[in-house]
Amino acid sequence: MSIFAEAIDDLFADPNLARDAAWRAGGTGAPVTVRIVLRQPDRIGGFGETRLLAATTVIEVRMVEVAELAEGDVFEIGGEAFVVQGEPVRDSERLVWTAELRKA
Repeated sequence: MSIFAEAIDDLFADPNLARDAAWRAGGTGAPVTVRIVLRQPDRIGGFGETRLLAATTVIEVRMVEVAELAEGDVFEIGGEAFVVQGEPVRDSERLVWTAELRKA
């Protein structure tokens, strides 16, 4: 195991940074409990001369827990269901998925 993988494992084990969530591939089937890092930043986008402010929900999940993550997968976080929106991306070390979510 690389030093990077060990550091990621430590971060996802930290109760101050990560939390449990239930993941369902394609939104169906039995839920799988995984650890996620949840972020909910505001993002600013533009349309012509207009600036738009939008609340977003972004998660990170380890690839050792979710080998294949795809648009339409569902995460239940704190009793709320969220759907993966768009194409998830992997980090350069292929240790962590990052995905944007929307409420189901």
